Amino acid sequence: MAGGIGSRFWPLSTPEFPKQFIDILGCGRTLIQLTVDRFKGVCPMENFWVVTNASYVDIVRQQLPEIPVNHILAEPAARNTAPCIAWACWRIKAEDSEANVVVTPADAVVMNPEEFRRVIGNALKFTEKSDAIVTVGIKPSRPETGYGYVETQTDASPAESEIHKVAAFKEKPDLETAEKYLKAGNYLWNAGIFVWNVKTIIEAIKTYKPNISSDMERMKTEADVQEVFPQCEKISIDYAVMEPAAADGKVYTHPADFGWSDLGNWASLHDKLQKDSENNGAVGKVRLYECKNCVVHAEDASKVVLQGLDGYIVSAKGDRLLVCKRSEEQRIKEFSQAD
Repeated sequence: MAGGIGSRFWPLSTPEFPKQFIDILGCGRTLIQLTVDRFKGVCPMENFWVVTNASYVDIVRQQLPEIPVNHILAEPAARNTAPCIAWACWRIKAEDSEANVVVTPADAVVMNPEEFRRVIGNALKFTEKSDAIVTVGIKPSRPETGYGYVETQTDASPAESEIHKVAAFKEKPDLETAEKYLKAGNYLWNAGIFVWNVKTIIEAIKTYKPNISSDMERMKTEADVQEVFPQCEKISIDYAVMEPAAADGKVYTHPADFGWSDLGNWASLHDKLQKDSENNGAVGKVRLYECKNCVVHAEDASKVVLQGLDGYIVSAKGDRLLVCKRSEEQRIKEFSQAD
């Protein structure tokens, strides 16, 4: 899934060129390229599918030239994750009715790809022999209020050694609730990574969202896509399928710890960057004097010098510059829209 606009990473990420296509970590690979890289040995290139906004198709082709062109699905409108996932799975089933599918966002970070491949391999083995829906749950390291949670059943033995039945999905909590989740020990972060057999998910969509299923059946040609897809219900896969399926006892989770982050904001980037002795994380030719607790991204600039800053975000991209207190990060979207 590569259709987001990454508005919280302005000015680095813009609607014309969003974060999944940017080398945010300064490692020489964009986030979507890193996403493909971590599936090496799990999935051959000819089996990859990308769903993205129609305006990003050329960027996807440029950054992932090995993926078949007909496997890049161009959304004519943003309709959230349920129609996006449904469209890809209907198309996959037309090519391989027995396919096992992994769904992943293109803009997350995984610091331990070897462990990621092990977890995904376990989940695929499980869905090969069952009609289960599996979500990957991240073992929480802190009481995080920015993620949804997956509650695992505590009164049932695991379906497999590491795979547990899901009791419920929980919305993003307040701090007090997040602390309770952490203490309880049976709550995981919802990473938005799903594994299932294509027949299983199509049957689930038919059951829980027959209107979306009906829309998918109508999308036979490119003209149909242009007409039907923008009219699809705008809803996430969590609301559309995962929550009702969990209530019916059909959803499982594989707890995981592979250095995952959804890289949704500057704070999460600071967390993943290598820091200096003053807790500064920087990408680009950056020189810091008497600075601490800053995150700086200026890979386009030939030289950046900062002095005396404490707890700031500094980002330069093209002709855009942001200097903002880290404590005011939630206002960046507002700043980006100002004249």
